[in-house]
Amino acid sequence: MRQILLGDVTAAARALLTAPPGDRARLIRLWLDQAHMAHAFHKRIGRPHPLWGNGSLMARALAAGPRAEPLPSDPDYLSALRLVIEALLDRRAPVA
Repeated sequence: MRQILLGDVTAAARALLTAPPGDRARLIRLWLDQAHMAHAFHKRIGRPHPLWGNGSLMARALAAGPRAEPLPSDPDYLSALRLVIEALLDRRAPVA
């Protein structure tokens, strides 16, 4: 997967807002896997994956159709941001 930037995090959180709260943790993990696969596809084939984009989390999130960005004080948005950040941290954690 490409380097994660702040825009990736906010785009993913906005896209998560379109899903039921109970599905969001599963979805962000799926999107991270798909972004990783899209990056490998892009490096190998030389063009973006037709469904998942160029390997950035933002491209994958935009494919899901994110909502407009809510105010930072929106509790649902803050919860979605937390899910994205936790999923990113879990992905980076060493396997014991």
